[in-house]
Amino acid sequence: MSEDLIIRYCSPTLAGIKTGNLFSCACPCKKELTKALSELNMKLVPKGIRALPLKISKERALIYIYRPNALKIDLENQNAKELLLQYGYITENLSACVTHLIHRLCSMDEFPHEIGLFLSYPPEDVRGFISNKARNQKCIGCWKVYGNEKEAKITFEKYDLCSKIYFQHWKQGKTIEQLTVAV
Repeated sequence: MSEDLIIRYCSPTLAGIKTGNLFSCACPCKKELTKALSELNMKLVPKGIRALPLKISKERALIYIYRPNALKIDLENQNAKELLLQYGYITENLSACVTHLIHRLCSMDEFPHEIGLFLSYPPEDVRGFISNKARNQKCIGCWKVYGNEKEAKITFEKYDLCSKIYFQHWKQGKTIEQLTVAV
């Protein structure tokens, strides 16, 4: 797992403007992935970020980089709670929510679309995506928008600019620790 992937796909989380990001990486050896995540967490945990594998299959791993404190706030939103309760989440317990997400990812044939709540997607957009079966959106960016299109477009631009700036700084020699904002 390279820092390149983390910078490319997780810059908004590193910058503290997004709760979490996902990326997929090669995983020819689970032991090596565990070691790499342990080393990464040693760098990120002091800054308020965690990295964990959500699913490992067929030599690929789905990695979740997130800010637990921000996730707790996101999941306390009443609309998010209502949606998560429909899928069996225990919304009062953050660790239980993440564990349940992992269980759903690993045991379902379909992707659990409530994962958007773990990635800073507005609850109205997650609900809209699910109820519209991924159709009839107002616009598409980092996610499909069913609610506030104007606000979503501003957020998409902010995430894109952050990713470009972070990648440029990383190419110029900044370390992941230097680029990670402690919140």
